[in-house]
Formats: sequence, structure tokens, C-alpha cells
Amino acid sequence: MAKGTVTFDIETCKGCELCIEACPQESLQLSPKINAQGYHYAVLIKDNCTGCINCALVCPDAVITVYRERKKKDRVPVARITNVKENITVTVSE
Repeated sequence: MAKGTVTFDIETCKGCELCIEACPQESLQLSPKINAQGYHYAVLIKDNCTGCINCALVCPDAVITVYRERKKKDRVPVARITNVKENITVTVSE
């Protein structure tokens, strides 16, 4: 099974919960803390992420970066979504 992880831009996250619903491993939840905008933000709560990128694909504000470990155990980004205001660009690494 692939091993992955995610990071969030917590100050931009609006807590819409779309990523939480999209995660097949149930690895995400809203933090009990709030960000500077006053929103509970998404956080990784389990170490079972596979790096499937479902969460990043559904995030309307592109606050999620997905990483997948390679055999050497180095963390590399596999998807980053940018330019969500006009055009969506998805970059997927092999």
C-alpha cells in the first residue's frame, strides 16, 4: 500500500469539510482550534494516508498539498493544485 501524507494551509482553510468527506481512509477531521479567519481547519488525524489526492482535488481553495513516500522514504509532492480563481492547474508527479 502506498504511504502518503498531506499538509494544509491552515490560515486559508475555511473548514468546508469536502476533503474530510472525500478521504477514503478517514484520515482527516476539523481541528478544534480556529484559524485567523475564525474557521475550524482540516487536519490529518491518522497515519494511514495513501496519498490518493482525493482531498486536494475537491478542495475549493487549494489549501492541500499531497505527498507520497518513495522507496527511500523521502517525501515528495505528487499533486499541487493552483490558480483556483480562474483556471485550475493540476500537476501530478510520477
